[in-house]
Amino acid sequence: MAADDYSRRREWERLERTEREARQIDLLNGLLAAIVPSNPLYSAKFRAHAPRLRTIEELGALPFTTKDELLAADGFASNRTFPLERYVRFHRTSGTRGKPLAVVDTADDWSWWIQGWQFVLDAAGAEPGDRAVLAFSFGPFIGFWSAYDACAARGMMVVPTGGMDTESRLALIRDLRPACVLCTPSYALRMAEVAAARSVPLAESAVRRIIVAGEPGGSLPGVRRRIESVWGAEVIDHAGATEVGPWGYADAARRGLHVNESRFIAEFIEPGGERAAGGGEPAELVLTTLGRTGCPVIRYRTGDLVRPEYPTGGPNRFVLLQGGVLGRVDDMMIVRGVNLFPSSVESILREVPEIEEYRITAFRVREMDELRIEVEDRSDEPDRIARLLRLRLGLRIEVVAVPLGALPRFEGKGRRFVDARPRDPAPKRSGGP
Repeated sequence: MAADDYSRRREWERLERTEREARQIDLLNGLLAAIVPSNPLYSAKFRAHAPRLRTIEELGALPFTTKDELLAADGFASNRTFPLERYVRFHRTSGTRGKPLAVVDTADDWSWWIQGWQFVLDAAGAEPGDRAVLAFSFGPFIGFWSAYDACAARGMMVVPTGGMDTESRLALIRDLRPACVLCTPSYALRMAEVAAARSVPLAESAVRRIIVAGEPGGSLPGVRRRIESVWGAEVIDHAGATEVGPWGYADAARRGLHVNESRFIAEFIEPGGERAAGGGEPAELVLTTLGRTGCPVIRYRTGDLVRPEYPTGGPNRFVLLQGGVLGRVDDMMIVRGVNLFPSSVESILREVPEIEEYRITAFRVREMDELRIEVEDRSDEPDRIARLLRLRLGLRIEVVAVPLGALPRFEGKGRRFVDARPRDPAPKRSGGP
């Protein structure tokens, strides 16, 4: 990418919050004026009149957008501003939390995606001429395609591996000697598992950086250390969503994720509620796009649980999410009085090198949430894992050893958390200003 683009990215990061918010409001007002006349979803929400905001605080008076609202009868996202003929990109959500959602982008919107991705590649120290292996399957998953085009735009050699099995990918990494691998945290660990079984010295490869996304893993210390120890490479976390865009990238100290405030406005509300969250407390992340005119989202409830802090100095003053995405709001459990998220358990399990794979199941006994953990443990000593969890979490949790290879492996998003609790009726949320 051009040097002036890099300078503009760094300029945005260094802005004082008041100046950054002034720029954000200008961008948002321009977006609202462009979309409200012809975007059915937001024309209805704003009664065909584009609001003009003076401050970020006024954004809180606008209605939220939820994923359920984006699901249209034809399967496409309902927040399309233009006729379908204007769109050149088709992608779809995984459907792991409901019906898959088809999201489309215009050529201009796709350029907006690729520009946002450059912040991720900056954090990874990616350089023109570097080789990058993308360990994903081909398909409608947007993360593969946006990463592919972003790396190509930077001048990197992009190596797709769709259709290859894990052994073939490892052989390609050995022979091609890429500087960078892009995959999910689960698949980084899966490749490490296969490499160990085949006596492949993964830490001796040329890979220096592993860019991960798709799961709350790259910012969890236990998961990050596990990947870095077996690969001998640095893990760079990244966050995005098909219906939103590439919104987060790793901070320099690897403490969590910065929200890219040059392309998004971030708000933080009480988990499952509607009021602004208190400082220092876990909160639900709400995002507004500052661009993506063809499929914008205004005050979109991501369902991601985060803990924000606001840097006042240093080279990057974008809001920082400590520990990245902590989990999903819907996944929160109260186990014998302790608030708990699957990611908290995962981080501890990944500190035990003998654990090859695991599965966490939440269930309910009368009115109480409980957990059961299955582990593939090379030491076959589940009691020591239960003791570690009790020491770190203050909870007795049932841990059961299962045979090696018994649990599923994942190339895309890992599905290690099984929620077998009965579903409570969803609370009603306000849809008006």
